[in-house]
Amino acid sequence: MFGGDDLLSLRFPLLSKVAPAERHAVLVAQRDRKMARSAHAYVRGNTAQFYDWLAAAPVAIPDGPPVWICGDCHLGNLGAISDGGDGLAVQIRDLDQAVIGNPAFDLIRLGLSLATAARGADLPGIATVQILDAMLEGYAAGIADPVHGDPGATPDAVKSVRRRAAGRRWKHLAKERLDGDEPELPRGKKFWDLEAAERDALGELFTRPDVCDMVLSLNPANRKRRVRLVDAAYWMKGCSSLGLRRYAVLLALDRTDRRADYALVDIKEAVASVAPADDPAAMPNQPAERVRQAACALSPFLGGRLLPVEMLGGSFFIRELAPQDLKIEVEQFSRGEAVKAARYLAFVVGVAHSRQMDASTREGWAARLAADTQAARGDTPTWLWRSVVVLAGQHESGYLDHCRRVALAG
Repeated sequence: MFGGDDLLSLRFPLLSKVAPAERHAVLVAQRDRKMARSAHAYVRGNTAQFYDWLAAAPVAIPDGPPVWICGDCHLGNLGAISDGGDGLAVQIRDLDQAVIGNPAFDLIRLGLSLATAARGADLPGIATVQILDAMLEGYAAGIADPVHGDPGATPDAVKSVRRRAAGRRWKHLAKERLDGDEPELPRGKKFWDLEAAERDALGELFTRPDVCDMVLSLNPANRKRRVRLVDAAYWMKGCSSLGLRRYAVLLALDRTDRRADYALVDIKEAVASVAPADDPAAMPNQPAERVRQAACALSPFLGGRLLPVEMLGGSFFIRELAPQDLKIEVEQFSRGEAVKAARYLAFVVGVAHSRQMDASTREGWAARLAADTQAARGDTPTWLWRSVVVLAGQHESGYLDHCRRVALAG
């Protein structure tokens, strides 16, 4: 929450305002440019093609026990998450593609992401071998014991994000101090004007008792406050999700002494996942409720802060943003750090999967992973290695073609 006496504005580099009719074309162009920045960015933005390529790959992937999976388990979708209070944990932070499906898909997706990041850091091929070995060790440890399992040494990237997250307050979401009247979301590169129907829908949304209760519930001191919408804007954010409707809403939490605190709320459209589901009938029909249930299973700190709603003819989920929510940023890996990160992050994913399994299922899946490792003479199981190698080659080719299209488009 923003303090009334310490309110800072959110400031971004400004562009000309984007008219609602121009949004789609601008979003597509922006997504294409972001994906052209690096091979890893291309991997992150190509979830649908990942599964298309995986289905065509000449690899026999084991059928793991059906659980909620992230569906888009790349490096950028793990990070620090606040429980809305003092709690902080590294968990999966984006569940847009989550389904009840094969946990092996999350493992392959994470392996591809780590391998691509390693290549982007100009690490030798032997580092990729070590990364995938460490990843499987960490994942297996999380599956075997989700409560007391050993994640291994904490990598510097995780230490850094934990340290930054623990020290952050709402003022750190802002760049420039405001003077005078109530704040607004600055229109420009990130925040765009709304259509009239969008303004009306958001205004009505924050008169609903369940929505206001969700915002107020994150801080017990808020119980007697009144929620008031101050400003709202279309939010250009993300990469693979660009093109879906997303809104930022600035709320005042009015107090009896006539001074207000403020909260920033993220409202994101949810659509059907592209990840293969084991049993679609076992999942909610409403996409936002699917995301919420997946978050509760995979990332409890996040799941407790989500509320699904219907508006504007679509399915959306709402969450108040916490300043401690930070993704893991890796600009440059050393070999040692890459290996540590692989083990640690795979352990996080293993725990997220394992906590959904009973003891017998957990033991069976762990035994299958151990048997595949043994069959590979103690190395990364063949199905995991071949999947990552084949997909890495296909993504590299696809990335270069994508860059050419972006360059030709000017």
